[in-house]
Amino acid sequence: MIDPLFEPITINRLEVRNRIFMPAMHMNMAVNYAVSDRLVDFYAERARGGAGMITVGYATVDELSGNPGNIGAHKDSYIPGLTRLATAIRDNGARSSVQLNHAGRYNHSMLTGGKQPVAPSAIASRLTRETPRELEIPEIEEIIDSFAQAARRVKESGFDAVEILSGTGYLISQFLSPLTNKRTDRYGGDFNNRIRFGLEVIAAVRSAVGEEFPLLVRMNGNEFMKGGSSRAELQDYALRLAAAGVNALCINVGWHEAQVPQIVTEVPRGVFGYLARSIKRLVAIPVIASHRINDPDLAREMIADGYCDMVAVGRALIADPYFPEKARSRHEADIVHCVACGQGCFDNLFKMKAVECLCNPRAGYERIRKITRSDTPLNVAVIGGGAAGMSAAISAAERGHRVTLHESGNHLGGQLLLAGAPPGREEFMELAADLERQLQLSGATVVLNSTVDDQFFQTSHPDAIILAAGGLPITPPIPGADLPHVVQAWDVLTKSVTTGKHVVVIGGGAVGIETALLLAEKGTLSGDALKFLLVHGAESVEALYELAIHGSTEVTVIEMLGELGKNFGKSTRWGMMQDVERYGVKTRATAKVIEIMPDCVRIECDGTREDIPADSVVLAVGTRSNNSLREIVETSGIPFRIVGDAVQPAMVFDAIHQGFTAGREIC
Repeated sequence: MIDPLFEPITINRLEVRNRIFMPAMHMNMAVNYAVSDRLVDFYAERARGGAGMITVGYATVDELSGNPGNIGAHKDSYIPGLTRLATAIRDNGARSSVQLNHAGRYNHSMLTGGKQPVAPSAIASRLTRETPRELEIPEIEEIIDSFAQAARRVKESGFDAVEILSGTGYLISQFLSPLTNKRTDRYGGDFNNRIRFGLEVIAAVRSAVGEEFPLLVRMNGNEFMKGGSSRAELQDYALRLAAAGVNALCINVGWHEAQVPQIVTEVPRGVFGYLARSIKRLVAIPVIASHRINDPDLAREMIADGYCDMVAVGRALIADPYFPEKARSRHEADIVHCVACGQGCFDNLFKMKAVECLCNPRAGYERIRKITRSDTPLNVAVIGGGAAGMSAAISAAERGHRVTLHESGNHLGGQLLLAGAPPGREEFMELAADLERQLQLSGATVVLNSTVDDQFFQTSHPDAIILAAGGLPITPPIPGADLPHVVQAWDVLTKSVTTGKHVVVIGGGAVGIETALLLAEKGTLSGDALKFLLVHGAESVEALYELAIHGSTEVTVIEMLGELGKNFGKSTRWGMMQDVERYGVKTRATAKVIEIMPDCVRIECDGTREDIPADSVVLAVGTRSNNSLREIVETSGIPFRIVGDAVQPAMVFDAIHQGFTAGREIC
């Protein structure tokens, strides 16, 4: 039986070896628009991993369309670098394309040398907080030609195809949407005028590259913008694009400023496939579904069920570049799944850094973090089976060392299991299982329920030690913190304790917010229950919505600082704080807990004291390093490294990367 995921497909006249399409993602790895060695190495590895087609970019069409971290396609001088990138992808087995785009009002003057961004109309961007300058018609015509000339450069560079980005809130979709297009000339007003710019870009590009060169468009299936283009208009636009000679459509969702989460952990896998299906039913060209497709079985199902012809697997290929080959060879259990945390990819972009990956410390460092076998294999003891310890053991074993990981408990995973406990965060549980599988493949030995003490070092005699004992929850010096109804957030997340109807969570960091949301969802309708009641018309849509967000527990979060969820990554925090409001979690910032009493928590805020009713109190005030073994390790005389929370409490990203580095650097 033919695997639908690995059946070849033809786009225009280009045959692609499988249905796995790596979409363009801004990597911020270009150097002043020029293709870098880092970028070449990154994409060459994904081609070796078995992707059918890889799209790089987006690439610029003029100097106002992007920033120097983007790949440049707006000058002939960038062709040699583009050629090197196309060659690296082709020589490693994949087809290649370049996505061309103009950011319009989404660009920022600080990235363009102080030049004001341009747009169809002078409407401020909620993303950049800047107001763009309205384009004159001669400028519009110049941009259209710039797209065509950039496409010519893409073809001359040896790429197999070109893609135009016509969504996500960038310039073409700004013309398309009535929200951002208030023009009264031939590029504004009714639908036919608003789509004119996009269709003229397509016509110009087609003229520049010829009829046989594959031309793709990435477009929104839904903008998720109130007052923007409707789904019906976008479907009509898809038909117009197909009629204009576009050879394939990649369907994405939302603008960057949309309030519907699109890529974070809480977004169910493949949930937006319905948008691709609605367009596939209308057009006769290949349609590519995208967003949160990180598992081969899901990808196969979407293709087999007629949702799409190909699947866009983006960040899942950052996490594991060999995702396609593992799926093809039926080693799917060996895949390291993207957890959609955003910590290394999107959050890095906000910091003006190149993309990295929580799950894959090699991503973006394919050359400099390559692991070579040691000439002198050592006996390495890794103490702790959390994220840092597992990562350290895997990389040390890959170096050829004889590794034994010792975990004091009866299972691996550590705080990954806590991170995966709240609703919508289950991917972290998957990551714990993936790391455990990588441990098995590495050949490292795992010893559970292991006691590490003085005698251990006297009998085992390791040549090197990696101490990854993790952290422990802090109990603050608050009067009443030892009362029986006071519990740690870790115990709530692991379901080791039960809580009452009125719960106060002390601590408004990431763990406190996640715990509060877990408690607030108690008693709400499950997804299956909601579908059953909706399909059978048991309740009104409004009533079902209320039942889905109002549970049986009243939760209040108290935070001493002025900002809640401060240690979430930027791409995650806004959605989590939306959920806090949506599920009715009460919050009290800049409030100090004075005392915990049997029936309430006394706080002080702005000099005023208040008692908040509570039959359960949850402590989520932070983590302290577990240093109980440090003195023993130091006195052993054995070379050692400390990683993860055992050094300093931080994020999962830091734990995995520190562990990887420690294991890799053992000589």
